Amino acid sequence: MQGEVFEALKGLAPTLGGEGAQIADLQRLSGGASMQTWAFAVVGGRGRDELILRRRVGSFDPDAARSVSLEVEAALITAAEKVGAPVAPLVHLARPQDGLGEAHITRRISGETLGRKIVSDPRFDAVRPALARQCGAILAQIHSAQPPEGLKTVDALAELARYEEIYRASGAERPILELAFQHLKKRAPEPRPAVLLHGDFRNGNLMVDPDKGVAAVLDWELSHMGDPAEDLGWICVNSWRFGRSDRPVGGFGEYRDLLDGYVEGGGEAIPLERVLYWQALGSLKWGVMCLMMYASYANGTDASVERPMIGRRVSETEIDLVTLLENGL
Repeated sequence: MQGEVFEALKGLAPTLGGEGAQIADLQRLSGGASMQTWAFAVVGGRGRDELILRRRVGSFDPDAARSVSLEVEAALITAAEKVGAPVAPLVHLARPQDGLGEAHITRRISGETLGRKIVSDPRFDAVRPALARQCGAILAQIHSAQPPEGLKTVDALAELARYEEIYRASGAERPILELAFQHLKKRAPEPRPAVLLHGDFRNGNLMVDPDKGVAAVLDWELSHMGDPAEDLGWICVNSWRFGRSDRPVGGFGEYRDLLDGYVEGGGEAIPLERVLYWQALGSLKWGVMCLMMYASYANGTDASVERPMIGRRVSETEIDLVTLLENGL
């Protein structure tokens, strides 16, 4: 596989770095059955550029997928960059003749993505107090961007119906999840105009620099249209706090800073109650996803130890839901 990717990038090197450019230090960073991420450098007359290749293995079915194509992902990155949101800028969208399949190449941004380090490593002590406000401002920028055509629109009741169907089909019986489904259906907020959402804006999908804070927002594959409070609530889900439940925004900040940052970034004021609703819905969704990951291991579909480990985290979502319900959600 590495040889195939290297040969394709070698042919693309003049486009990326000018005549005589060479590919160096190709390294696979991550990847599952359908998506791969590779780091590499282009060295030539323009100097050395550190880049990231993201490519899909196999075909993309837009009707079956919840994620967007890499072409749409590239358009999303460009749209967010135009409104000032920090991103890893797009360098190249793969063409059929490039031999990479469905893929795009972005600049490599330095920093840390591991959530546990971001909330506890002393290197981030200086920037951590400002991260929640910074995240709010960045989300306001993203929500103001012009979305590419064809994005799906999601609302609260549709999401509840979708995940309840998955939950019922699983045969699981979790009293807290049962209560959450019923409660959230009764308390769904009135719809508001849909905006472009990142869809997975959380600690773990942010590249954080120890000197300047959020350096880039990563992983745009779940972007869609919807309620801006959905993005704001998702980063507050307990599972993305990495042991710092006392700091509701990503394990590093407070609700007030997130919401103030959103207004300072140009967004319309959003009530905390609406954010808490979407936080609860996010916890419920992630709880169902955790159950499904365990089920894929239990039924033999996926033998990796990662699946049952993630499956155990359903308890985190239940703790979050109980806390929100006890506090009057």
